[in-house]
Amino acid sequence: MLNKQLLVTALAPAIWGSTYLVTTEFLPPDRPLLAAVVRALPAGLLLVALTRRLPKGDWWWRALVLGTLNIGAFLALLFVAAYRLPGGVAATLGALQPLIVAGLSTGLLGERPTPRTVLAGIAGVVGVSLLVLQSDARLDAIGVAAAAGGAVVMATGVVLSKRWTSPAPLLATTGWQLVAGGLVLVPVALAVEGAPPSSLSGANIAGYAYLSLIGAAFAYALWFRGIRAMPATHVTFLGLLSPVVATLLGWLVLGQRLTPWQLLGAAVVLAAVVAAQHRAQPSPATQRVSEKV
Repeated sequence: MLNKQLLVTALAPAIWGSTYLVTTEFLPPDRPLLAAVVRALPAGLLLVALTRRLPKGDWWWRALVLGTLNIGAFLALLFVAAYRLPGGVAATLGALQPLIVAGLSTGLLGERPTPRTVLAGIAGVVGVSLLVLQSDARLDAIGVAAAAGGAVVMATGVVLSKRWTSPAPLLATTGWQLVAGGLVLVPVALAVEGAPPSSLSGANIAGYAYLSLIGAAFAYALWFRGIRAMPATHVTFLGLLSPVVATLLGWLVLGQRLTPWQLLGAAVVLAAVVAAQHRAQPSPATQRVSEKV
C-alpha cells in the first residue's frame, strides 16, 4: 500500500517533469546551463539564509560531494545528453538509475536487491522507452556516455545521501547541496554559454522563479526528505515518474500526440513504481549499516 511519505516524495519527480515545458515555453533558448545555475544557486542561498546553518566538520566536503553528484555534475551531464541525443534516448538511459541504485546499495548500504526490484527496474526501462523513444532515434557516443554518466552520478548521490545522514535540519542540508551544485555549474555555464543575457522578459523571470523556488528549493527538499525516511531504491524508482509527467503535460498543454504505445509505456512505468515499493523489513545489521556516517 502506498503510504503518505511515498506520495509526498513523488511530488518531487512530478515537479521535475514540468522542467521541459517551462524551459521551452518560458526561458531564453539555448541556455540550459544558465537555467541549471539559476535553478540551483539562488534556491540554495535562500534556504541557507532561512535556516542560518552552515556545514560543520566533515559536512563541508560531504555537502560539496553530494551537491556535485545530485545537482552539479548530474545537470551538466543531463544537458550534454539533451543536446547530443534525442530526448527519448536520454530518458531511457536515465531510467537505468533504479537498477544502478540497487547495485550500489548492496555495497554501501548492505541492502541486497530482491528479484522484484530487479524485475521492476527492467520494467521501468521498458516502460520509459515505450513512452518516449522514437523509432528513428539516433545514437551519439558522447551523448550516450553523458546520459549514462548522469544516471550513475545521480544514483551515487542518492545512495550516499542515504548513508550520510546529516545532523542538521533538512532544509539546511538541501541548501548546502544546492549551493555546492550551483557553484560547480557556474564556470561550466560561463565557458560553454558565455555571460547571461543582458535583459530578460517577464516570462523568462517567471520561468526562472518557478524552476528555482518550486523545481529546486521545494522539490529537492521533498526528495531528500524521502531519502532520509525510505529505502534508497524506493525513492529512486519515483524518478521514473518524471518522463510520465513530461509526456502528459506535452499532451495537455502543448497539444502533442499521445499514442497507444505511450499509454502502454506509462502504465508499465506506474506498475514498476508500485511493484518496487514492496520490500521485507531490513535486518538489524542492515539498519546499522545504513545509519553509519
